[in-house]
Amino acid sequence: MAQARNKGKLLRSTLYTFGCFRSPPDDAEAPQELQDSGYSRIVYCNQPHLHQKKPLKYPLNDISTTKYNVITFLPKAAFEQFRRVANVYFLLAAILSLTPVTPFSAFSMIAPLAFVVGLSMTKEAVEDWRRFLQDRKVNMRKVSTRQENGGFSYQPWEKIQVGDVVKVEKDQFFPADLFFLSSSYEDGICYVETMNLDGETNLKVKRALEVTSPLNVDESFKDFTGTIRCEDPNPNLYTFVGNLDIDHRLYPLEPSQILLRDSKLRNTAYVYGVVIFTGHDSKVMQNATTSPSKRSRIEKQMDKIIYILFSFLLLISIISSVGFAVKTEYQMPDWWYLPPDGGSLYDPNKASLSGFYHLVTAVILYGYLIPISLYISIEIVKVIQAKFINWDIQMFDEDTATPAQARTSNLNEELGQVDTILSDKTGTLTCNQMEFIKCSIAGTSYGMSTSDVEVAAAKQMEVNIDGKDPEFSSNISSRRSGDIFWKNKRNCFGQSEIEMESIRTPKGVKNQNPAMKGFNFEDSRIMNGNWSTEPDADLILLFFRILALCHTAIPEINVETGGFDYEAESPDEGAFLVAVREFGFEYCKRSQTSIFVRERLPSSLEIVEREFKILNVLDFTSKRKRMSVIIRDEDGQIFLLCKGADSIICDRLSKSGRMFEEATMKHLNEYGESGLRTLALAYKKLQETEYNAWNEEFLKAKTSIGGDREVILKNLSDAMERDLILIGATAVEDKLQKGVPQCIDKLAQAGLKIWVLTGDKMETAINIGYACSLLRQGMKQICIAVNVDIIAQDSQKLVKEDILMQITDACEMVKLEKDPHAAFALIIDGKTLAYALEDDMKGYFLDLAVDCASVICCRVSPKQKALVTRLVKEGTGKTTLAIGDGANDVGMIQEADIGVGISGVEGMQAVMASDFSIAQFRFLERLLVVHGHWCYKRIAQMICYFFYKNIAFGLTLFYFEAFTGFSGQSVYDDWYMLLFNVLLTSLPVISLGVLEQDVSSEVCLQFPALYQQGAKNLFFDWFRILGWMANGLYTSLVIFFVNIGIFHDQAFRSDGQTTDMAAMGTTMFTCIIWAVNCQIAFTMSHFTWIQHIVVWGSVVTWYIFLYLYGLMLSPHAFRVLEEAVAPAPLYWLTTLLVAVACIIPYLAHISFQRAFNPMDHHIIQEIKYYKQDKEDRSMWRRERSKAKQETKIGFSARVDETMRQLRGRLQKKPSWSTPRSSM
Repeated sequence: MAQARNKGKLLRSTLYTFGCFRSPPDDAEAPQELQDSGYSRIVYCNQPHLHQKKPLKYPLNDISTTKYNVITFLPKAAFEQFRRVANVYFLLAAILSLTPVTPFSAFSMIAPLAFVVGLSMTKEAVEDWRRFLQDRKVNMRKVSTRQENGGFSYQPWEKIQVGDVVKVEKDQFFPADLFFLSSSYEDGICYVETMNLDGETNLKVKRALEVTSPLNVDESFKDFTGTIRCEDPNPNLYTFVGNLDIDHRLYPLEPSQILLRDSKLRNTAYVYGVVIFTGHDSKVMQNATTSPSKRSRIEKQMDKIIYILFSFLLLISIISSVGFAVKTEYQMPDWWYLPPDGGSLYDPNKASLSGFYHLVTAVILYGYLIPISLYISIEIVKVIQAKFINWDIQMFDEDTATPAQARTSNLNEELGQVDTILSDKTGTLTCNQMEFIKCSIAGTSYGMSTSDVEVAAAKQMEVNIDGKDPEFSSNISSRRSGDIFWKNKRNCFGQSEIEMESIRTPKGVKNQNPAMKGFNFEDSRIMNGNWSTEPDADLILLFFRILALCHTAIPEINVETGGFDYEAESPDEGAFLVAVREFGFEYCKRSQTSIFVRERLPSSLEIVEREFKILNVLDFTSKRKRMSVIIRDEDGQIFLLCKGADSIICDRLSKSGRMFEEATMKHLNEYGESGLRTLALAYKKLQETEYNAWNEEFLKAKTSIGGDREVILKNLSDAMERDLILIGATAVEDKLQKGVPQCIDKLAQAGLKIWVLTGDKMETAINIGYACSLLRQGMKQICIAVNVDIIAQDSQKLVKEDILMQITDACEMVKLEKDPHAAFALIIDGKTLAYALEDDMKGYFLDLAVDCASVICCRVSPKQKALVTRLVKEGTGKTTLAIGDGANDVGMIQEADIGVGISGVEGMQAVMASDFSIAQFRFLERLLVVHGHWCYKRIAQMICYFFYKNIAFGLTLFYFEAFTGFSGQSVYDDWYMLLFNVLLTSLPVISLGVLEQDVSSEVCLQFPALYQQGAKNLFFDWFRILGWMANGLYTSLVIFFVNIGIFHDQAFRSDGQTTDMAAMGTTMFTCIIWAVNCQIAFTMSHFTWIQHIVVWGSVVTWYIFLYLYGLMLSPHAFRVLEEAVAPAPLYWLTTLLVAVACIIPYLAHISFQRAFNPMDHHIIQEIKYYKQDKEDRSMWRRERSKAKQETKIGFSARVDETMRQLRGRLQKKPSWSTPRSSM
């Protein structure tokens, strides 16, 4: 607390020149009351009881992300189940089974339906219960709240009401949207981390009104009251309009006085605030969308198949009913053994009515064409698949002990059909950690460390040269990672060589110093005071001082180490201060007017603490793209120190300040290619009179009140930041999460498109784009932005026309591009995106975005993330996956076909709303390329096989009924039919859906193009579906007619007896069991002992059941196995003949396909089977290089571009006869 008090004595008003929101003086014009629609909210501060009656009865502060509650579960869950067409059919059949026309008992129809639907609803309930528990965990967080007795006590978030005064302490989340009253700082400053809202890691400065700043202790709220009139709940995170009425005086409220729910208090001991918006009225929840009910594309397509089968079922039922009506009218009178029943079920005088009743009977009888067990089998398979995802040790993060989690199992197969990934940046791609790696000072580049992108690209380049092009493979001299030299030496060139130095790291430098967070710099030339021996030592000294002075960070003593930690507005500043400390310039203290730096100069062994007077701070904004401080050193000299984007700084250099411009820009380009974030540093020496004249105007503008205040300040700052002298540049690595570049590269090779949607500034997003290899040098960037001049005209129509023109011009440019290797990147900000997403423009925007290799959307709100995701999903009609880790990503996670949450440092909101959760972005590679590929193929083959076996079984019922005069008689015993799907064929198909592997996980990762089998839906397209149906039709014809042909009018046993219906039905059913189980055995590519047990065990189970059923005095099958069929050799021969005949077409098809038109996995299977991957490694590498989708993003694209350039250089080489001197 003492430390906070000490910091509280600092008045920050001199530091934040563009952020001073003070109450107006007495003679200022008072703000107008808000009376327009949309501004009707009234909040009585410190009087929550006044909001308990309408019209001021506001919602409670509890939140819910569940799909159901106690009241809605049954109707909504039932609706979800009966959206499935098959379930509707079986519900109808169950109802009809209660009538006299049913061929089966009511129990046999109702029980399976109740079991299937009940089990699915139970699964939904369990998954939603988990969401409820996570919501409960958030709602039960504690916060200190003022009670009616005047004291503060902790109570759950869900108990907070509008008007409550709450006290939030350091590192706590804000429980609701608050009006900021005061803080532990005397001038009402607090630091807020909004990572959960906009993804930005830099701290935001909030400032309380001066009238409320003194309310900084519990006792000061005893008599505090006030009235807030403000805007109604809305999703806009960056605006707020309202007034505060205290003692009959109005004070305008702005966004800097609003603390939003799910932001975190940082670097401030405590703050007080009044609750304005609670629960689902808060801005973060306004940006959330309702938890959707998601269904996979395969499941939707499966409904279409059910429609086809149901139509076919109606067709054969109509044929059967017509045949029965004809038989009843014309032939039944002659059947003396079948007199009329006295009713209408089969009355020759009412043949049409009898035919209608028979239609109902037939619809129920042929119901086996539509497998009721299909859904329950799929549910079981998906749950087990989800468990396998959860148990995958390769997706377990050891640092956080967090496994992958399939939070819903409904979308497993969708993982294998993704076309576009929409990703958040901060916390998803990056670790929120900056590292100082390189710098350029006075035209000399320093720093030998390598970025993650450089190392990954170097490794890939080595592999590509070694594996793709044998012409180069023998001429490569590869060294340690990060130290690669390529040399192409040929005898015909004599001693000529082509050498490209990718990354040079001196030996012996690595790991000399212990790793330090934020600092990964290695260069003995300027480390340990050696910079003083460099030619431009005075400029290096000035460079270090700029880093130590040009910032707004606050130093804090680390109790454990005794050193300083820095709370900075941006992670870049923190990395700069850590770096400059290592160089011997430690920023240690800040006062209201001064900044203190401890300098360790090589000329003296002592550490000297120097004081620099802070005269002005011109802070960084996204429009200015630079920051400056004006300081006075100990000699009384005045300097302006500036850092900012190189494009901005270079435009402001004086003629004499461009001495190092060419060399510095070359270094900046190299740093950018390495994926590093760069800033240029410059300075300017000021004369006393020049500064005093400017400062007088600046202070006058700063204390003015009016709409043009910000414009005047901007112009004055711009005037001062001219005629600068360039001194150098910095390069920091926005530390990516482990394996992100490799993951993006692998996903790109798998044919996936990747969009980045971030709340960060455009510059930050572009830098990360380079770091992730979504952007690269040579890629043509299309930046769509609102024209500032048009905005000044305040014409929405002109703005829209300008944006539309930019988009159409960009589309035309992309279409006219002739270079097949050209790549385009689309970059757009949130303001422009708001127009681009309007109905009359979003189609053009999507067309342009789809044609670009990568898309980066900057400064987007959570709502815009969801809208972009919806546009891609609906506009392309392809599967989208959204991945993020914060509350600002919930909207797009819920909107996408698949939502993936990262359980990172930004809380659990994204995970709670997601379908799958992982701990690191890199695990997305395995989740999609391995599990997605497997799950898609397993489910697709499983469904196709299910329809095959049920068509093969169900049509034999139709054939027999037609053969017996459309009597409605089943050839099979009821128990046979009941156990067909439940026991005798269920486990093999489940094992197919759970354990099938066309290739191993390692091969999936080595051959990423295999993923396109799912994206192109090769295993569940109509050609394959109809093929399996035709196979089922063929099988049913063979089983029925071969059995009828063999057993009709022939002796079945040695004593001359012919077959009865029980023996015929048993033989046909045995043939079905053998045929469908042999078919699934040939379908499987990957056999384990489990598959052998379930497939052949199902056949054995049939014989065991038949034996036991015959012993149970069954009226229809008494000792049918041991006395009726088993003694007859014809029974066994027929079974063998039918099983072989049924499997021949499939074997012929697969043999022809593998021989003349093999698929990718067929080739890989043969290579692995003959072990050519081990015996012929060059062939294996060549096949791997072919198994990559052509991509224009990822470090492989960088490598390919470098390879093309290298080949181009070789082709331009003179002939071998040219003298060496000419080369």
